[in-house]
Amino acid sequence: HSAKLNLMKMKKGDRAFFYHSNVGKEIVGIAEVVREAYPDPTAAAGSPWVVVDIKAVAPMPKPVTLEAVKVEPKLGEMALIKLSRLSVQPVTDKEWDIVCRMGGYKG
Repeated sequence: HSAKLNLMKMKKGDRAFFYHSNVGKEIVGIAEVVREAYPDPTAAAGSPWVVVDIKAVAPMPKPVTLEAVKVEPKLGEMALIKLSRLSVQPVTDKEWDIVCRMGGYKG
């Protein structure tokens, strides 16, 4: 339920990384929350699952690979490394800035 709890913390206007978790394993874009958590319409009635709506903001000029994140010492505590199987993860402001610099994103 960690992913659900992270979704529930997201607020309208929050930015997020779009990460390819299968093929590529890389951060490829920036998204923005446009609707906060609400019950997952695809789940059974009474289910605890939630979703948020996001919109694409911009592609990452240079995708940031998982390998690049792993070798950056300042990202050693990032959830992407420590909790790699968790589909929705928190990102600190410091981590955000570092990853954006690595990917050439200036937005």
